[in-house]
Amino acid sequence: MSGGEPRELMKPSDAAEFVVEGEKIDLPLVVGTENERAVDIRKLRSDTGWITYDEGYRNTGSVKSSITFINGEEGILRYRGIPIEQLAEKSTFIETALLLIYGELPTEEHVLHFRELLNQHESLHEGTRKSFQGFPPHGHPMAILSAMINTLACYNEEVLAPEVDEDFENAAARLISKIRTVAAYSMRTAMGKPLLYPRPSLSYCRNFLHMMFSDPELDAEFDPDVVRALSMFWILHADHEQNCSTSTVRMVGSSGANLFASCAAGVCALWGPLHGGANVAVMDQLERIHREGLKVDDLIEKVKRKEEKLFGFGHGVYKSYDPRAVILREHATKVLDKLGAPDPLLEIAKQLEEHALNDDYFVSRNLYPNVDFYSGILLRAIGIPKDMFTVMFAIGRMPGWIAQWKEVHDGKSRIYRPRQIYTGPAKRDYVPVAER
Repeated sequence: MSGGEPRELMKPSDAAEFVVEGEKIDLPLVVGTENERAVDIRKLRSDTGWITYDEGYRNTGSVKSSITFINGEEGILRYRGIPIEQLAEKSTFIETALLLIYGELPTEEHVLHFRELLNQHESLHEGTRKSFQGFPPHGHPMAILSAMINTLACYNEEVLAPEVDEDFENAAARLISKIRTVAAYSMRTAMGKPLLYPRPSLSYCRNFLHMMFSDPELDAEFDPDVVRALSMFWILHADHEQNCSTSTVRMVGSSGANLFASCAAGVCALWGPLHGGANVAVMDQLERIHREGLKVDDLIEKVKRKEEKLFGFGHGVYKSYDPRAVILREHATKVLDKLGAPDPLLEIAKQLEEHALNDDYFVSRNLYPNVDFYSGILLRAIGIPKDMFTVMFAIGRMPGWIAQWKEVHDGKSRIYRPRQIYTGPAKRDYVPVAER
C-alpha cells in the first residue's frame, strides 16, 4: 500500500453493528492513511430504509480525498502529506498549486512549463475587459469575480470539457492566471483607475501587485519580503479539506459542470461572512476597538458575558491553535517592521490573543486564533483594501478548488445528492381560493 492510499478494512470482525427496530446489520469500517475512522453507511438505506441525520455534515465523510489532511486536535495541516509550515517557508505559490493539483512536488521543467502557460493566459480578451464597464463602481469585487469567471468561459470554450491532460492543464492555468487579472481590474474599476496589462516578465505575485498598484507612467516597486508574504498568504489559503466553498465546487462538479462554472460557484460560497468574509469582521472589530479607545480586558469580559462576539477565535475543525495563524502572525509583524509602518491594530490583536490564551474561559472552549485573525492585518500592510480581502482568499483557494474538481472528474463520481428529513405538513388536499 502506498503512503497516500486509504486502508479499507472490510472483514466482518471489523464492522460496526447497527441495530434498528430489532434488525441488525454489519456496516463496514473505512480507515484513512492517518487512521481516520469512518462507518460506511452507503447501503444503510437500501438495507434498512433508514438514513443518518447530520445537520451541516459535521460528522459525515462525504468523499475520499488524497489532497489535504487536517488534524484539528493537534493543529496539523498538510497538503499531499507535506506540512503547511514547510510549504510556507520553502515553497512558492505556483509550486504549491501544482503539488495540490497533481499530487507530487513538480519538477523544475513542469514549473517552467506551467509558468509559460500562466504568462500565455494572463491577459483578458478585450471584450472581457470592456465587461468591467458594465459593473457599478460600488459593485462588490466578489460579485464581479464570480460573474467574470463565468464570462471567461464564454471566451475559452475549448477548455470547458477537458478530455485529455493537456486540455485540463490549459484550463487550470487559465483560471489561476486570469483570476488575479480579474481581481486587480475589479479594484481599479471601483477606484476609477485605468486597467493595466500584465507583465510576463514578472513573477505571479509581483505581476498581481503591478496590476493592482502601478500607474501607466510609473511602475510600483515592492520589497521582496512583501512579495514573499503575499505568496505565503496564498499558500496558506490554497486548500483546507471539505470546507463550504470546496464542498460547493465538488457538488457542482459532480453534476458534470465544467471547471469554470464549478469554481464560480465556489466564489459565491466563499463570499459568505461565515466563510471567506470572516477576516473582514475581524478587521471591523479591531478598527472599532482602536477608534473608540476600548480596553482589551473590558472587551474580553463582555465576550465572556456574551455581550460581544470575539471574531477570529475558534474554528469548526481546529481545537487548538490554527497552524496558519501562527505563520500569519509572524509575517504580519515582519512586513510591518520592514515597511517601517507600525499598525496599532496588530498590537491590539496581540493583546487580545494574550488575554484570551491566558483565560480559562477561552482555553477550555478551544477558542484559539484562527487564520482570519491575522490575515487581514497582513493584507492591510500590503495595501489591499478591505473589500478585496475575500477576493484575495479566492485567488489563493483556486488551486485547491481545481484539485478537488479534478479528483471528482477523474474518479467518475456519481452526482452528489444528500437526503433530508422532511418536517413539513403531512398529505392534505388542495383548497380552492374561494374557500380559504
